Amino acid sequence: MIRYLQGKVLKKEEGGFLLLVGGVGFLVQAPGPFLQALKEGEEVGVHTHLQVREDGLFLYGFPEEESLLLFELLLSVSGVGPKVALALLSALPPRLLARALVEGDLRLLTSASGVGKRLAERMALELKGKVPPHLLTGEKVESEAAEEAVLALAALGFKEGQARAVVLDLLRQNPKAKAQELIKEALKRLR
Repeated sequence: MIRYLQGKVLKKEEGGFLLLVGGVGFLVQAPGPFLQALKEGEEVGVHTHLQVREDGLFLYGFPEEESLLLFELLLSVSGVGPKVALALLSALPPRLLARALVEGDLRLLTSASGVGKRLAERMALELKGKVPPHLLTGEKVESEAAEEAVLALAALGFKEGQARAVVLDLLRQNPKAKAQELIKEALKRLR
């Protein structure tokens, strides 16, 4: 099984990128935020999951091991395929997704494309107790200003998971930002 690749990003495509490793090009499908951050020509290391199916071999890549672990956990749930797992990892940062699974936060889980209430409930039920504790520690969006900003962005029609991810990133840069500042900066990034 291919678990890690390091090489040069040759070309970005919709939903994935071509990674050149030792003269061999691998088509790697990846979550949206990771894919957007990649630049053609840059050297990158990718944690990978190889899926073997009747119709071909499919390689999925992630910037950190935590995302790969969550991807594989999600695939263990009946009714969750790679497309849904990637949608969840695109909508929510790994730690926020892990926390949503552990806490059964249907509001967050259903913010991803292709995830309805029933599937979110099934994921929370089947993965209860299976999410490793180390995935839960770290970044949290807990301030009132951040929560207010996320709710305002959701009311404006943005997906809650995307809004949370942007607000979380903005908070890392300015932990004391007020809700209005967060909303203003988030709107610049989300449009």
